[in-house]
Amino acid sequence: MNDRSDELAEVRAGLRMANPPDPAALRAQAAWLEQLDRGPFWRRWRGWLSLSGPGYLQSALTLGAGTATSSLFAGAVFGYELLWVAPLGMLLGVVMFAAIAHQTLSTGARPLPAMATHAGRPFAFAWAVGAVLASMVWHLSQYTLAASSLVDLADVLGLPGVPPMVASTLLLTAAIAISWCYGRTPRLIRLYERALKYMVWAIVLCLLWVVLHTDTDWGAVWRGLTSFSVPERVRDVDATTLIAAGIAAAVGINMVFLYPYSLLARGWGRAHRGLARCDLLCGMLLPYALATGLMVIAAANTLHAGGAQVGKGATIAEVGKVLGQVLGPVAGRVVFDLGMLAMAFSTISLHMVVCGFVGAECFGHAVGSRAHRLWTLLPAPAFVAPAFFAGTPAWLGVPTSIACGTLLPVTYIGFILLQRSRGYLGSDRPAGWRGALWLSAMVAATATVVTMLARSLL
Repeated sequence: MNDRSDELAEVRAGLRMANPPDPAALRAQAAWLEQLDRGPFWRRWRGWLSLSGPGYLQSALTLGAGTATSSLFAGAVFGYELLWVAPLGMLLGVVMFAAIAHQTLSTGARPLPAMATHAGRPFAFAWAVGAVLASMVWHLSQYTLAASSLVDLADVLGLPGVPPMVASTLLLTAAIAISWCYGRTPRLIRLYERALKYMVWAIVLCLLWVVLHTDTDWGAVWRGLTSFSVPERVRDVDATTLIAAGIAAAVGINMVFLYPYSLLARGWGRAHRGLARCDLLCGMLLPYALATGLMVIAAANTLHAGGAQVGKGATIAEVGKVLGQVLGPVAGRVVFDLGMLAMAFSTISLHMVVCGFVGAECFGHAVGSRAHRLWTLLPAPAFVAPAFFAGTPAWLGVPTSIACGTLLPVTYIGFILLQRSRGYLGSDRPAGWRGALWLSAMVAATATVVTMLARSLL
């Protein structure tokens, strides 16, 4: 009995941080949020938006090479027909993330030991290992995309011949400097999240510029969002594979690990539950749906409408040059390269943050400590990817996303078990028809991911 009590106490001990947030400031913020909850709707949301942050981490992490390649191929090959994929994938993720936020903020417990205690050690092990492996595997394609975008950007700006490894080394240096800021102090956490917020909306604006400078059939866009059609195979590109990749790229298993720990690193608690739901909608779902939708439309308006024969052998640089021709040989390529660079670089730094959290949690290091920072370097060797994969077809990001998504359903099942655990949530366990509806949505989200991945793999 004592062992069980000690185990539960360890689960609820909270996140260890080298420089934790100021308790007095957190209490004042919680009191302000409770006051907001009693105020009018518009004032509540305005206050919540001023404090948003963790949701943007998720947008920045998921807007990487996997999302870019699946969206570009969807638009280039199938036009507007697969516009529904990315928003659906993220909506499924928001259902699960809302449950994760409710669990984490209601209990204040560290999610990994909570899952080991209340769902089972195999689920916790699969979650931690899957988050690290996904970050390391996806890291390769991020550096390939970022370096090729930086090289092409230098070329179009009159600096030809920049070696890909030079570009990749610069990216690594910047990524280390940025990722090591996370967790050092609460102020640096806020600055980091704010920088990613601006980067995410910069991506959206770059893509919007391309769309506004091309001819868009908005009626067909609406049909693409609502028809849920699965078009026939075109050349060597299968729509089912792109759908599975798009859903897997929307919410990766490393995102699922980062999210609750970013909430704890901010010092959020029970009073922040409404804020967390607002943050998921406005910081995660909305920017991601806009960015992916605009990317599909841009590719459809240019590559698909222009009759470009885009297949699995196309590279990011080749696709970028075709898109760039719409806005001119300089401006178009600059916009495209900046968008791809921002997407890949933000994901690189966040992969490092994820590995730092996993290492800190599994080995008991404080977030912000030297050991935690060293764990962020785990995926760093991937910076040599451009030396081996230069000119690699962009299609590589599609099977990579599917492979990284295979352990996601196991993690989702773990959180479903936590959602039903009275020993974990106590009186905060969702009950009644709302609890049943929420649990059903989580099961449906998990079943959808399993079905899409299985269809693609088979």
